Amino acid sequence: MYPSITYIYIFPQFTSRALRRRQRHHDQLQQKIICPGMVTCLTASPSGLYILAGIAESIYLWEVSSGNLLAILNRHYQDLTCLCFTDDSSHFLSGAKDCLALVWNLYSVLQVESTQIPDPRHVWSRHTLPITDLCCGFGGPLARAATASLDQTVKLWEISSGELLLSVLFDVSITAVTLDPAEYHLFCGGMDGSVFQVELCAWPVQRDRNFQTERENGKTFKGHRNQVTCLSVSTDGSLLLSGSHDETVRLWEIQSKQCLRTITHKGPVTNAFIVLAPANMLHPDSKPNVPLPKFSKHLHGTESSDAQGGEGVTLRLGLDQQGSGESYLERAKRLYSQMCSTREKNLMGDQEQLKIQVTDLEEEVQTLRKINKNLFEFSARFLTKSTKPVGSPQPLQMPRGVLAMGQQERTPPLPSS
Repeated sequence: MYPSITYIYIFPQFTSRALRRRQRHHDQLQQKIICPGMVTCLTASPSGLYILAGIAESIYLWEVSSGNLLAILNRHYQDLTCLCFTDDSSHFLSGAKDCLALVWNLYSVLQVESTQIPDPRHVWSRHTLPITDLCCGFGGPLARAATASLDQTVKLWEISSGELLLSVLFDVSITAVTLDPAEYHLFCGGMDGSVFQVELCAWPVQRDRNFQTERENGKTFKGHRNQVTCLSVSTDGSLLLSGSHDETVRLWEIQSKQCLRTITHKGPVTNAFIVLAPANMLHPDSKPNVPLPKFSKHLHGTESSDAQGGEGVTLRLGLDQQGSGESYLERAKRLYSQMCSTREKNLMGDQEQLKIQVTDLEEEVQTLRKINKNLFEFSARFLTKSTKPVGSPQPLQMPRGVLAMGQQERTPPLPSS
């Protein structure tokens, strides 16, 4: 949607509190964003719509098309160390020195008002030392994520449920981690410069596993002389790229564990990854079709936000426009209230009808009781007559049980002598 993203590189500069954006073919500063603190990690969504930056213990979320600062998330207790998006840009993960890894739903973050603090979807707290790196597989919210820590463990999680799937213990602290595209192998970079290959489909399946270098023959890449800072696998799963504090970047063949190429830098390598090059990337006259706007320093929607530079279109999911009607959430709440009210009215109507029917039945019972009482009294008087003419026919006696329901038959008194 925004072709300029493929030509513009955004990266943190650790010597100053600034984000610098440069364009290929031109070594001139295109834009400088003053941040409130040192940028410790930075990532862009695969869709190219959002940028995340870790500044101290806060996460800053920008919209690329407008440059608006959409959210500032403060749920970590110490400085951020790593950030990454899922492949569908629906979720992002954050790791920090507080030993916590948080899973965020991007749409939930965008729906929350600026005065509220959104809650992460999952909080992973199984690590005991600072988290150094994390990565996500394919599958969006159903993907698996790996976290690396200085506690010498790498843990594999399920994003949808938040459950821990695998924990691998190493002999050294792990500073980098990545998955191959097929997610058959897990690559972990150690503090000593080694890169370890862990098979995820090994049998028997164990949740807790120990990786010992002496026993795992042929599963270690050796060549770096200092800690590994970054790892990346090619799209076909045949090559592995690694960067280290020994000022080198190495390209490995995964199957043979041989180093194919070494690139030397003038300082420690902090990040490196493999990407598909755009078709016109090497064209000498290529220019961005849509220039990126200036990134805002203030939270979007606040009084101090830059209102004059907002020429882009901002999409805020779940938020109603100012001066317009009710939002979707408010409308859903209103409709639910109406539905509950209608149901209560129906129940009240049924109760009134039931009361009327009960009243009619009670009146009918009273009428039947009166008839029964009258019949009983008439029978009693007829049977208890003391004087009867001689030779007169005896009255016909009613059979037992015909007198009345629920009444006992009474024996007539004997005539006095």
